[in-house]
Amino acid sequence: MALDATKMADWQIAEEAEKTMKTVYQLRDELGLTEEELLPHGHYVAKVDFAKVLKRLAGKPDGKYIDVTAITPTPLGEGKSTSSMGLVEGLGKRGKSVVAAIRQPSGGPTMNIKGSAAGGGLAQCIPLTPFSLGLTGDINAIMNAHNLAMVALTARMQHEFNYDDEEWAKRGQPRLNIDPRNVEFGWIMDFCAQSLRNIIIGLGGKMDGFMMRSTFGIAVSSEIMAILAVATDLKDMRERMGRIVVAYNKNGDPVTTADLEVDGAMTAWMVEALNPNLLQSIEGQPVFVHAGPFANIAIGQSSIIADRIGLKLSDYHVTESGFGADIGFEKFWNLKCRFSGLKPNCAVVVATIRALKCHGGAPVPRPGLPMPKEYEGENVAWVEAGCANLVKHIETVKKAGINPVVCINSFYTDTKDEIAAVKRLSEQAGARAAVSQHWLKGGDGALEFADAVVDACEEANEFKLLYELELPLRQRIELIAKEVYGADGVSYSAEAEAKAKKMEADPELSKLGTCMVKTHLSLSHDPNLKGVPKGWTLPVRDILTYQGAGFVVPVAGAISLMPGTGSNPAFRRIDVDVETGKVKGVF
Repeated sequence: MALDATKMADWQIAEEAEKTMKTVYQLRDELGLTEEELLPHGHYVAKVDFAKVLKRLAGKPDGKYIDVTAITPTPLGEGKSTSSMGLVEGLGKRGKSVVAAIRQPSGGPTMNIKGSAAGGGLAQCIPLTPFSLGLTGDINAIMNAHNLAMVALTARMQHEFNYDDEEWAKRGQPRLNIDPRNVEFGWIMDFCAQSLRNIIIGLGGKMDGFMMRSTFGIAVSSEIMAILAVATDLKDMRERMGRIVVAYNKNGDPVTTADLEVDGAMTAWMVEALNPNLLQSIEGQPVFVHAGPFANIAIGQSSIIADRIGLKLSDYHVTESGFGADIGFEKFWNLKCRFSGLKPNCAVVVATIRALKCHGGAPVPRPGLPMPKEYEGENVAWVEAGCANLVKHIETVKKAGINPVVCINSFYTDTKDEIAAVKRLSEQAGARAAVSQHWLKGGDGALEFADAVVDACEEANEFKLLYELELPLRQRIELIAKEVYGADGVSYSAEAEAKAKKMEADPELSKLGTCMVKTHLSLSHDPNLKGVPKGWTLPVRDILTYQGAGFVVPVAGAISLMPGTGSNPAFRRIDVDVETGKVKGVF
């Protein structure tokens, strides 16, 4: 059966493609893995023993390193995962040895509005159902490890409160004297559940825990997901796990997972999760799936481990950063590359005519509602105005010293003159620009795109970080706000400023990286401000400590670590064929 993206839903395309997909044993042989390095989870999904691969290939040169990011998206997304798969397929059509690393989808968006992030049309990662619904259990392991820390914390608080000093001394443990008003950690689950953002726990009697305020965040916002993304091996993960700050005592000193003696058990949950998952594109190229999404509230990167083995196993390795270059690429640039020591050869900025029109004055599309009629016809003026947002992201990539390629992710409604305007303005800004029809045609539609990336990778670049860790925290935040977002400056709540001063005075905390949290729907903190906003100040309302992951987290604007479920969620259209057991409706 021919795959037709104009007539078939994504899940139907995936289901048809899966009838002829390669087994993991075929992928193993094509990658040159040994039998011991492949850890099968059935016939079409596997984990890969990264430690054995890296040891065996230690002397092999790395391939070309390509990051895929995007312009500021609309709420519908602009096909960054689709473009990552399209690039892999296009490079494959050109006969290149290529591997990708993308992030594992969260159950939150999969069951909500955005979908599973497998790509779309003829540029997808398959098999779709396991990819979208839990895969090999990495996110479940993260939830168990994270929530175990909360179990340890809340149980310790209850028992210390219930026993006097004499009785407590019999247990041979020091009092931690945790301040219930200064708890850094909350609980996590992998759904968008706005009703759990602020909760009270410990209701009942003396045996029902310590009563206090608490929170839920979405699983991928957990510091443990961040540790999975940046850890280099099991030893590194184990050390990071013990540095996680869960709360503060009544003197204001941090209480860590090591203080709670839970860090070893947390790591035990994560041992298998440290190995990347191996899947494939619709056209059979290997795809590693590891770590998680949400660069607006998390680091939002595929893992360093997946990138390191991808670079050893291929001539071209394509990795993915979340949302636009202002947040996902900025964290790839200044956190992931800093931690890994890897230097990219090229960065792709994905753009759509739809999003450029939105930034140029067209009404904002709303998930679950029909596309506004203003998007039906040609409007070159809107596209040209919206290209200011694209140019800002190109400039961000160039500040890192990386060669930018603009991928115009083509929709059938795009016109010749609209595309010509994007190409012209991209090239004037110093970027290559290529039209790609990977959604419609797969690798055959991505040849121009693939050629532009190959050419960019052959050019020398001068990769450089935006800041050194010796720069004080508030100066770093201001640098990111001004140079990447285009803000005039930064303002702080009283709480955030007090935390910043304390961190700057602490020899350990002052040397942590900076992982910003802000909306992905605008260069600013306000999702309603499109294009390139002018005359605004970035408001930082809180600063969290992710000491295990190696960074602090300034939180800007009203963004929450627990997204909400919309009024027309995807779960309404997901079901199971009871005769075959096949899942339908996942996209």
